[in-house]
Amino acid sequence: MKILINPDTKTWNKELARPVHKMKEIEKIVKPIMKKVKRQGDKALKKFALEYDHVEIDSLLVEDAERNAAGAKLRTELKDAIQTARYNIEKFHKLQEMPAISSEIMQGVTCMRRSVAIQKVGLYIPGGTAPLFSTVLMLGIPAKLAGCQEIVLCTPPDPQGAVHPAILYTASLIGITKIVKAGGAQAIAAMCYGTASVPQVDKIFGPGNQYVTAAKQLATRQGVAIDMPAGPSEVLVYADDTAIPDFVAADLLSQAEHGVDSQVVLVCPSEKFAKKVLAAVEEQLKELPRQKIAKKALENSVAIVMEKMTDALDLINAYAPEHLILAVKEEERAVQGIVNAGSVFIGNYTPEAAGDYASGTNHTLPTNGYARSYSGVSLDSFVKKITYQKITAEGIRSLGPAIEVMAQHENLEAHKRAVTVRLDYLANRK
Repeated sequence: MKILINPDTKTWNKELARPVHKMKEIEKIVKPIMKKVKRQGDKALKKFALEYDHVEIDSLLVEDAERNAAGAKLRTELKDAIQTARYNIEKFHKLQEMPAISSEIMQGVTCMRRSVAIQKVGLYIPGGTAPLFSTVLMLGIPAKLAGCQEIVLCTPPDPQGAVHPAILYTASLIGITKIVKAGGAQAIAAMCYGTASVPQVDKIFGPGNQYVTAAKQLATRQGVAIDMPAGPSEVLVYADDTAIPDFVAADLLSQAEHGVDSQVVLVCPSEKFAKKVLAAVEEQLKELPRQKIAKKALENSVAIVMEKMTDALDLINAYAPEHLILAVKEEERAVQGIVNAGSVFIGNYTPEAAGDYASGTNHTLPTNGYARSYSGVSLDSFVKKITYQKITAEGIRSLGPAIEVMAQHENLEAHKRAVTVRLDYLANRK
């Protein structure tokens, strides 16, 4: 990681540029996959499983017996940890439930709003080298709490054609039974178009590689919603001399090990502290099993010295990190100054890994600067807000004239008449 000292505002975009994927090139690969799944359905999914996952699949759906046997393959300590995470995530997301609202806005005019679950949702859970059973909790729990009628989970099989037992156990724990052995862009296509085994869904959730991300964005052109245009994972740590360099280094590496296209950023007030952290990064890096991945990610990364907190906060908000760790003496001032971040972790004893797994907040978050305009996944992500209105005879008499005037001035005569006929009807009843 290179160190920059008080970089000029004009250079921020260049110095903090995320690793760029050539989306047009990726789409050229993904579009034919999606078209083939649309045309051939399950047959295409089995073909792609053989081509990309190197496994021959007889049945795309996980059978009940396989799902029920998964728990026996896991150690008790892992099952207990998953249970703890489930409890916390469920508790925090349940707090996000919003009661229906209703108010008589003016006499005879009542407006209402209530939350209604999205009926069919698809959850994409990465498998491969890092089977993200934690993401099953993060997406499945709010989907269940929202009351989604149908939940489909897609995840790639291993070379033996099985789904990782931790994914199956976690899915069973929260009541997800439709699990499809399909990964990559082809899984997104299956949920987008529907196949004999995979129901078509209304909204697709979940992280994935660049091909999955491209497929999700292409799905939006077919009328299927997605959680967000998420990309490679990232963290920014803002730390001063009250922070512990080993902690900061561990937090940076915990994101760097996600993938070679991940990015980590350190912002601190002195070059001396930055060098302490980078030395700790080098030491800890030697012990990581995913050392090669983390090392490559560090090439995309940078340490920035910003002496003034006001400048540091401006830079952080301009970058809009997915994960933001604040380990500074004036933490409340820093918290109040943040307007762009996916999720914020406050203090020396709050690692980003806590949010990834078990503190209760959601780990599906906006990346690549989308935190400027997107929120992370929450209970709200799985519901629609429908508004209602009811107007009485007295209400249309009071409100009608204002509607007529506005419609007339927009040259929308039929809109005006929709009110006028009612007012005339009421006038003639007298």
